[in-house]
Amino acid sequence: MISQRTLFLTYQAQTSSAPMMLEIIKARGIILTDYKGKRYMDLISGIAVSNLGHAYPSVNRAIQKQLRQYTHLMVYGEIIQSPQVQLAQLLCAQLPPSLQSVYYVSSGSEAIEGALKLAKRVTNRREMAAFEFAYHGSTHGALSIQGSETYKQAFRPLLPGYRMLRFNNQEDLSNITEDTACVVVEPVQGEAGCLPADTAWLKALRARCDKTGALLIFDEVQTGYGRTGSMFTFQQYDVLPDILVLAKGFGGGLPLGAFISSKSNMALLAKNPVLGHITTFGGHPLCCAASLQTLKELLSQDYIQSVEEKANLFREELNHPAIICISGKGLMLGVEFESAELNKRIIAQCMQNGLLTDWFLFNDKKLRLTPPLIITHKQIKQACRLLKKSIDEVLTIR
Repeated sequence: MISQRTLFLTYQAQTSSAPMMLEIIKARGIILTDYKGKRYMDLISGIAVSNLGHAYPSVNRAIQKQLRQYTHLMVYGEIIQSPQVQLAQLLCAQLPPSLQSVYYVSSGSEAIEGALKLAKRVTNRREMAAFEFAYHGSTHGALSIQGSETYKQAFRPLLPGYRMLRFNNQEDLSNITEDTACVVVEPVQGEAGCLPADTAWLKALRARCDKTGALLIFDEVQTGYGRTGSMFTFQQYDVLPDILVLAKGFGGGLPLGAFISSKSNMALLAKNPVLGHITTFGGHPLCCAASLQTLKELLSQDYIQSVEEKANLFREELNHPAIICISGKGLMLGVEFESAELNKRIIAQCMQNGLLTDWFLFNDKKLRLTPPLIITHKQIKQACRLLKKSIDEVLTIR
C-alpha cells in the first residue's frame, strides 16, 4: 500500500520544499495525535485559527446541527440563511455604530480584497498605503500591499498606486494624502514577528486619515476574536477603523472571513454596478454556525479575560539565556533567538519533543507562540519546560 506521505508529496501541490510532514489523525483541545499515537502540544493553533482549540464540543454540535438542516444554498447575499443573520447580529452587537454591516467571504485574503475594493468605491480614489513587513494575504491585491519584496517580485505586475510606509514611524504618515483611498494596518504585525503598534502612532495614523479623507482598514485576521486579550485589538488602542477585516479565528476552525464597515459604505457595493462584489461560498452556513458558537463561547466564558495572565505566564516561564526577547500582545508572541539557523533547529527539536511551533515569514529568527486561548496554566508550564529542554538539547549538540 502506498503511504499517505508518498501520496501527499506526489499529488498535493506543495508550498515549500520542507513541509512539516506530520500525519495527524485526531485533534482535541490543544493536543494533536499522529497515526503512530505520538501527541503534540499545539502552540500555533493553525496560525491563530483554533482559538478554542480543536473539536470544541459546543462548536462541533453547532456544525452538526446545521449540517442536518442545509449546507450551500446560493451565492452570498441572495437567500436569507439563519446562521449568517444570527452571526452578523451578535457580531455587530460587539462593535460600534460605524461598524454594523458585515460582508462574509471565505478567507483573510478575500476579506482584504473586498476591503480594498470598498475603500476605492467609497473614496473614488485609487492609491493605497500599507506598511513594511505587513502580511495581508497572497492574492494579487493583497500581495500588492504586502510589506516584503521577497514574496512579490516573482508575480509582478501587481496593483499600481500603492505606497509602503514604515511601521510605527511618525514621519512617514505625511505620505498619506488626499489621493490615498485607504491605509491598511495590522494592530500587531503578525509575520514581522508579533510587533505591536505604538498607541500614540496609531492615534496619529487615525488623525492623518481623518485629515486626508483616507479610510483606515484594520487587518485583524490574526489578532481578532480574543487573541490579544480583547474581542478585537482596536478596542485596546481606542482607535476606530473605517473597515475591520476578520478571518482565521473568526471561523471557529472552518474557512470564514469578513470585512465590516458602515451600512452606507457597504451599500455602495450593491449599485453602480449591481453585484459590485460577489462570492459563491462566503458565509457558508456551516462556517457561520461554527463562528456564531465560537463567539457565544468567547462571550460567556473567561477565555479572553485570562489571555493577559496566560501571556504573562509564558513570559515568566521562558527565562532562558538563549532567548533574546519576547515580543507581542496577548497570546500572540514571538520568541527571538540569535539567528534563523538556531531558531530553525529549535523548532525542529520542539517537534521531536512533542511541541508544535513555527517561525515567521518576515522574521525567521523568531519562534511563533499562538496557542489556543483555552490553554491551561499547567499546560503552559509544561510547554515552556519542553521548549527550554529543546533549546538546551540544540545548544548541547551545536
